Amino acid sequence: MDLSLSEEQQQLKDSLGRYLDKTYTFELRRQQLKSGTSVRDKHWQTFAEFGLLGIGMPEQFGGLGGSSNSAEETMVVMECFGRALVREPYLSTVVLCGSILRDYGTPEQCERLLPDMVAGGKFMALAVHERAGRYQFSHVATNALREGDAYTLNGGKSVTLHGDSADTLIVSARTAGKAGDESGISLFIVDKNTAGLTVRNYPTFDGHAVAEIGLKSVRVPVSALVGVENAGFEVVERAIGYGIAAMCAEAVGAMDALIEQTLEYLKTRKQFGVAIGTFQALQHRMVDMFIAAEQARSITLLATLKVNSADVNERRRAVAAAKSLVGQSARLVGQQAVQLHGGMGVTDELPISHYFKRLTAIDLAFGDAHYHRGRLGELLAAAG
Repeated sequence: MDLSLSEEQQQLKDSLGRYLDKTYTFELRRQQLKSGTSVRDKHWQTFAEFGLLGIGMPEQFGGLGGSSNSAEETMVVMECFGRALVREPYLSTVVLCGSILRDYGTPEQCERLLPDMVAGGKFMALAVHERAGRYQFSHVATNALREGDAYTLNGGKSVTLHGDSADTLIVSARTAGKAGDESGISLFIVDKNTAGLTVRNYPTFDGHAVAEIGLKSVRVPVSALVGVENAGFEVVERAIGYGIAAMCAEAVGAMDALIEQTLEYLKTRKQFGVAIGTFQALQHRMVDMFIAAEQARSITLLATLKVNSADVNERRRAVAAAKSLVGQSARLVGQQAVQLHGGMGVTDELPISHYFKRLTAIDLAFGDAHYHRGRLGELLAAAG
């Protein structure tokens, strides 16, 4: 099996990498964070011009077509974003919400939302977390009551990634059963300006932003229902699996950048008149970082290849294995990079601390390494 990038994928990686190296500099990132600059900037429009917002999207809605390689192309994009510490809501808008609309949205929903998204004019966010649920997306206490030709939503969502900048939300709500049941969950499209919807934004420690979503007597038409009523859990799980594979690729890119910058530091930092990179103990630590990053790359590729598998259990095992191993590798690479830079490694002035924070956030998102290690064990035991 040839696991190398195709010519088109390599061209995408090279061109996007050059653009980010030239324009998405670390100093620009620091300025944005200090000033609170919105992610609605020229970079998002450039991503649209690159065709990044149309990866995997149907051509009739302005996309590049739902090719079988779209997951691999998403991996290429996210790896580049990880190297550059991109803050724009590509994961929430394109990977999560875009894939849900593409796979489960009605023609009318896709026609209303996807062309604008692909053109760079619409941000979206997936609101499925609840405070008491931790990593369990089946824990949905928010309820949706059908009244004639509309649903009324009441409840709230927590830690909604990029909910601060979203124009449209895809919200999970319970239409049957009780909190914790996988059945009885439905998904609804809710515009941000809908009466009764409140959004409280706050920054995360890695330079991104999340939001607390309040839903008080929020009325949406029946046409806002995504997919089949009471069958939303499978939709969410599939989208989250796709998002986890994408975040693993982002982590691989961030680890590559950390290793390169740490190696350069060891070559230039001198002690006792020689570069500290000549010390064998430090060389061994660099080797450990490299091996961990390569293991993460391999398991991420496996998850990428399996994320669209028709075998649900195979897909779940691949995603859980990737999230667990990538989380472990990210911690090792991040901690070693900080330590090898000494006290400077944790300062805001160096990129090292920013990469470390982002890798930590990636580990925590959608279930940390410990959680997915346990989940993988359960899946393997169930398979016999």
